[in-house]
Amino acid sequence: MSKQRVLALLGHSGKAYLSGEAMSRELGISRAAVWKAIEGLRQEGYQISSAPNRGYRLDAAPDKLSAGGIAGQLPLDCLVGREVVVLDSVDSTNNEIKRRAASTAEGLAVLAVEQTGGRGRRGRSFQSLPGKGMYLSVLLKPPFPLHQVVSLTAWVAVAVCDGVEDACGVRPGIKWTNDLVLNGRKLCGILTELELEGESGELSYIVTGMGVNVSQTAGDFGPELAEIATSLARETGNPVSVNQLAACVLAALDRMYRSFPQEKEGYLARYRADCVTLGKPVRLIRGERSEDAFALDVDEDFCLRVRYPDGREETITAGEVSVRGLMGYT
Repeated sequence: MSKQRVLALLGHSGKAYLSGEAMSRELGISRAAVWKAIEGLRQEGYQISSAPNRGYRLDAAPDKLSAGGIAGQLPLDCLVGREVVVLDSVDSTNNEIKRRAASTAEGLAVLAVEQTGGRGRRGRSFQSLPGKGMYLSVLLKPPFPLHQVVSLTAWVAVAVCDGVEDACGVRPGIKWTNDLVLNGRKLCGILTELELEGESGELSYIVTGMGVNVSQTAGDFGPELAEIATSLARETGNPVSVNQLAACVLAALDRMYRSFPQEKEGYLARYRADCVTLGKPVRLIRGERSEDAFALDVDEDFCLRVRYPDGREETITAGEVSVRGLMGYT
């Protein structure tokens, strides 16, 4: 933990030197602990120069997913991302959060280089190739009743769009309710899970997880997914730093969480602006039944308002919605 905090201070100092004494005072640890953290970071590949009577300066960071590389780019007062854990491999980052939730304060972020059992909505598997995506989950414990947090996934979608835009300069759209798309192909899936207390039925915690396709090529997706999925590198033509992307997404999630639920009108307006489902023919799939409709609006509760060919209108709160022209639906 000291290494992350020291790296965060060095990251925020830019190209200026930061003394061991100043870091010791800021972090409430000994100068020996600061030196030990510096040496540990150097062993991990961080290039840190030192100068007598001036201190330490971060010159370069290794190009690999790391907790320090993410924490060093986060605002020092971030709640979401207050602790960052990076794993080489895990069944799913959501599952790992749930294993730690009871003994961990909210704001924990878990990332993995690879997921062996990544999951999407309705129990579907989520392709999580090693080193190709950003697989991230965070732990939240909002002090609100259940009915106020059911729309949180929509807020998260807006925040992830913000983070992607901050890191890469492109803004995805949102396919209702929680898929992010770029140029008509799926870029990111979001899965939010709630844990309730058995006796009271009150909310214990929320885990919100996301998988963003970062560096996959068409060949990585294979023939079944290549036409409906994409990656940031594929769409922008540029390499993407996963550490920078994760830091930007966590910072955006932190801003969102601090705004929840009092800034609902603002996030609802932004969700509507980002939602690529609106104004399009859609196909609603509920169980074995499917119906064609037209997407009219997203209501005050982030539910989808549709109109059927016979003129009936309905508010959709759940279910599978395919949008004509997106992700292979023609």
